[in-house]
Amino acid sequence: MISPLAFWRSTIGKKVVMAVTGIIGIGFVLGHMAGNMLVFKSAEAMNAYGKFLHTSAGELLWIVRVVLIVSVILHVIAAYQLTQLSHAARPQDYAKREPQVSTLASRVMRWGGVLLLVFIVFHILHFTTGTVDPGHAFVEYHPYENVVASFRIWWVSLFYIVSMIFLGLHLYHGAWSSFRTLGARPLSELPLQRRVAAVVAVVVWAGFTLIPVAVLLGVIT
Repeated sequence: MISPLAFWRSTIGKKVVMAVTGIIGIGFVLGHMAGNMLVFKSAEAMNAYGKFLHTSAGELLWIVRVVLIVSVILHVIAAYQLTQLSHAARPQDYAKREPQVSTLASRVMRWGGVLLLVFIVFHILHFTTGTVDPGHAFVEYHPYENVVASFRIWWVSLFYIVSMIFLGLHLYHGAWSSFRTLGARPLSELPLQRRVAAVVAVVVWAGFTLIPVAVLLGVIT
């Protein structure tokens, strides 16, 4: 029986870890997006949701946070090590690249992942701890007011909108790759037809992007 350490050191082990942690991340962003949609209902609904998460669901929230932090760390380490292994296997790059079935999402996966890592840190410091407060109006347990004050600043909204484009691309490629790695989806001669992954990516991208756009347009005030 293979040990956990030996499994982690293997290429397939790292891919499985990336797949599992990726699915955990997908589940989180879907739930997070659904909660954020309360901003379109009312300030009271959004603030009540935020307060519930930090008070009544406090212990559960910390469990979720720990799982997410561990997942992100493992995901990043596995991605980095797989990239290094790939470079070691081919120290000299192709003289000419002619991608035939690759997508834009797969080609920007690595740099998009770096941007998303920066975004995650910024997002936590911005809306969770209030350490970064561009609008100088952060109020604990008042996510509605925090969202409106922050997204009225054009460059903050732009950063979120651009980051969500890369999140959508990351999810499009990552969701399909994760299920394929775990054997839930067989190899296909038509890799561009990734309907489920496309739906997940579009829904998440649209859900998160609508909020800063709505604030900028004055729909949410």
